[in-house]
Amino acid sequence: MPRSDAQFAGAIPVIYDRLMVPLIFEPYAIDLAERLAGAMPRAILEIAAGTGALTRMIAARVPAEARIVATDLNPPMLDQAAARLAGDTRIAWQQAEASALPFGNARFDVVACQFGAMFFPDKEQAYREARRVLKPGGRLLFNVWDRIAENEFAEAVTDALALLFPDDPPRFMAHIPHGYHDTKRIRAELVAAGFETVSVDAVGFVSRATSATDAAVAYCQGTPMRNEIEARDASGLAAATEAAAAALVRRFGRGPIEGRIRAYVIEAA
Repeated sequence: MPRSDAQFAGAIPVIYDRLMVPLIFEPYAIDLAERLAGAMPRAILEIAAGTGALTRMIAARVPAEARIVATDLNPPMLDQAAARLAGDTRIAWQQAEASALPFGNARFDVVACQFGAMFFPDKEQAYREARRVLKPGGRLLFNVWDRIAENEFAEAVTDALALLFPDDPPRFMAHIPHGYHDTKRIRAELVAAGFETVSVDAVGFVSRATSATDAAVAYCQGTPMRNEIEARDASGLAAATEAAAAALVRRFGRGPIEGRIRAYVIEAA
């Protein structure tokens, strides 16, 4: 994976949290948090917490005595998350890499990850680490995006940028967020990492944006696709965002827009 595909820095964390989270992440954070809370866990590890969309939903649903350790590889993302939840003393924030977790064995009841597994360079090793830090009977709960054709805003923006940069189209959305959707592969990697039971649910929602421009800014400026655009044209971010917005208007109309989103929720025990 190119370094730029995992780099959430500069202006990205703020735009990501303000626009991307409500656009596509929030409904899945609620879904994952409710699944997690049903087991009444007391010790929770979150991997790839990002700006804290899932962290906030978990914190609102688990008992007061529960403790949450929220980790991410990118300090700017964690800083954004911690600022939103500064008053919650149940949460500890820590930089960590999924494939080398800095925690002892059998420490957590649940390990959760919201749309982070696709970024793991060695996915089987990351799953092995999750299993290592789980208590006996603990579970790993995470989600991954389905293919880009099932996620309409991401597809429309990616197609628009391919027309703008025909010789070297930005493919971050297709290759990384929407590039890890083979559930047979995921199941096999989890079993190889030592998990005994694996369940997979397909979950669809409707993504809503107040305007095509907001959705275009979210994707072009609030994700590492911004790094791809600026690598191709250092002064081309505004033009790329405008092209993406125009494509969204053509496909979904003016004013508030809606598009299909789809993901898989995986539980391993």
